[in-house]
Amino acid sequence: MPGQRSITEAEKLAAAKLGDFSIRRDQMAAVANIYRAASAVRQHLENSVLRGSDLTWTAFVVLWVVWVWGESETRHVAEEAGISKGTLTGVARTLESRGLVRRAAHPTDGRLVLLALTDQGEELMRRVFPAFNEEETFVTGQLSDTECRSLAEGLRSVVLQVEEHGEDRRRALLNGAEPAPRRSGRRPKA
Repeated sequence: MPGQRSITEAEKLAAAKLGDFSIRRDQMAAVANIYRAASAVRQHLENSVLRGSDLTWTAFVVLWVVWVWGESETRHVAEEAGISKGTLTGVARTLESRGLVRRAAHPTDGRLVLLALTDQGEELMRRVFPAFNEEETFVTGQLSDTECRSLAEGLRSVVLQVEEHGEDRRRALLNGAEPAPRRSGRRPKA
């Protein structure tokens, strides 16, 4: 993309900046490239496949979760999609207004809300997912099937490390304290 630094240029700049730091460079590169790859793939899929169906990445992930898991509590959908419950509320309202999902009260706990695909949502996923998978094939085009499996297994191990040990690590780093609340990025006026 014009105006965007290449991965090679970014790696050279980081190496120059961190020259005398005692750091684990391979681990830094792995995490940086997870982020870069995720951003590049997300942007490509939004611009190639999802935009034609008027879907954002987040909307597609929500549809995917509900498509795979079936009718689910919103808190579980948010967790699986990796988004906040507040973000899910807005996305679900949009998808509901387009006739792709339906929200319903939980049958035994009125405080909970269930999400399910409508027939129209099911049809959309059956139409969009094959095209999505074609682009998954494109973005991994420089990898063999064996390399794709190895990459998937390696990334799965990263996810499992964080899922199984991340909370203990966070507690140790913060001496048992709760993390500071997230900020919106806005600073109070002086």
